[in-house]
Amino acid sequence: MTLPLMPKATAVWLIEKTSLSFDQIADFVGMHPLEVQAIADGEVAQGIVGYDPVQNGQLRREEIERCEGSPEARLRLMETAIPMPKSRGKGARYTPVSKRNDRPDGIAFLLRNYPQLTEAQIGKLLGTTKDTIIKVRDRTHWNSANIKPRDPVILGLCSQSDLNAAIMASGGNPAEPAAPLDEDDDAA
Repeated sequence: MTLPLMPKATAVWLIEKTSLSFDQIADFVGMHPLEVQAIADGEVAQGIVGYDPVQNGQLRREEIERCEGSPEARLRLMETAIPMPKSRGKGARYTPVSKRNDRPDGIAFLLRNYPQLTEAQIGKLLGTTKDTIIKVRDRTHWNSANIKPRDPVILGLCSQSDLNAAIMASGGNPAEPAAPLDEDDDAA
């Protein structure tokens, strides 16, 4: 069930302005009846200004009157025409400073063992840029002499489930062990 905005302030207003039972108010605002009783006794929510749900389009006056007449009736929140906010994506992935030097090692591992992964998938998985991936692939990275392919899961750059999902999305089978290329094949 959807709860009203500012449940405690709404409960304060309903206690002060209506003759609804504590159970009815508690059910509407998503609180325990004893908490609503504590608000009525002045033990909780001191200094909270009541929030009028009628004026703010969450309830109708007729709905309150209907529930005041019958103790078994429950208040129903009005449907709103305002669209619900969309949840935001995770955004950029933060990598601690101590692990930033490990990122090219993880890129090298993925390029060597999972060539079917696209640059976009690697970038999203490890939180890096396409430019860095290209530099590691072409061995033009500023630290390319010291890059050793190491598993990004062990390095803590991504989770095994995220890696498996990326491999499956690229058409691979994560159950098959990673088959690194031979040094002879890599030089060709």
